Amino acid sequence: MTTMNISLPDNLKGFVDTQVQTGGYSTSSEYVRELIREDQKKKIAYRLSFLLLEGMESGKPLIINKDYWSEKRRLLNDEP
Repeated sequence: MTTMNISLPDNLKGFVDTQVQTGGYSTSSEYVRELIREDQKKKIAYRLSFLLLEGMESGKPLIINKDYWSEKRRLLNDEP
């Protein structure tokens, strides 16, 4: 694990300290790591939502069923 130093104004440092004390975190580093993980999750969810909307607006919907996948496998295997 690597170390990162972060400078915070007193009011933010106080906020972090309070969150550590009341939020069940053992250290301020643990709290900051949790904030970063949550931010990563939000960005992934946003990207997924964007891709889903893009897919929905991309054209005529396809019916995906057993026959669809059988045809895909047949084409991939170059079967007549």
